[in-house]
Amino acid sequence: MNSAALLLRYFSASLRSQLQYPGSAIMLGIGAFLTTIIDMLAAWALFDRFGQVQGWSLGHIAVFYGVVSTSFALTDFFTRGFDVFGNEFVKTGAFDRVLLRPRSPALQLIGYEFRLSRFGRLAQALLVLFVGAAVVGVDWSPDKVLLLAWTITGGVALFTGLLVLQASFAFWTTESLEVFNVLTYGGIQAAQFPLSLYAAWFRNFLIFVVPLGCVAYYPVLAILDQPDPLGAPAWWLPTAPAMGFVFLSLSFLAWRAGISRYTSTGS
Repeated sequence: MNSAALLLRYFSASLRSQLQYPGSAIMLGIGAFLTTIIDMLAAWALFDRFGQVQGWSLGHIAVFYGVVSTSFALTDFFTRGFDVFGNEFVKTGAFDRVLLRPRSPALQLIGYEFRLSRFGRLAQALLVLFVGAAVVGVDWSPDKVLLLAWTITGGVALFTGLLVLQASFAFWTTESLEVFNVLTYGGIQAAQFPLSLYAAWFRNFLIFVVPLGCVAYYPVLAILDQPDPLGAPAWWLPTAPAMGFVFLSLSFLAWRAGISRYTSTGS
């Protein structure tokens, strides 16, 4: 069985188990939709009070928010195993069983659990994205649709890299480091606003250290047909999501280094 077929088998098993209680699955999805929309309500309150901020309107913010939230919702659907890796695999010694199986540990962690409730967040993100795009008048040409797909894919790669890096640190700390939530959940909060609104040191952090700006700011400017107020060249805007894959590759180097020093917990 190839990797794609195995992941499909994992998905089927996870889907069947969650649909044993369909009412619970539906309510969890609705809850995810309602709780995440609070973020946009906060942005609406801000812009309703002050109007435009440095030329950016609520419609622009909705597009930024929708893109980064869509990326994270898809990532959260596929990477549950990495998210709970420290507590449920390293700390308990369950990772020993993963290493004994004739499949890649990363592949097994991706197939650990597919949470249907994340579709509630995905639906909310897509709704905000396309409503915001309609408000600011985005013309969805084939090039724009491909750019949107490329941007979201780069965002998924970046957020996956963050969770892989979080899991990698568990090889040294045994438990997952909650500080990484600042980069994942906090990153969503930061990336829903244009980088031009932030101080220079924070912009540099979101571009050169954890390149959230490359998967949420620069390509969205290209989608909105807006030049970069910070002066980035036009050719860079649609190519910036590639940095998400660079970050993911570096995260897997840390993952391989962690596996090489894994000695089990003796549980």
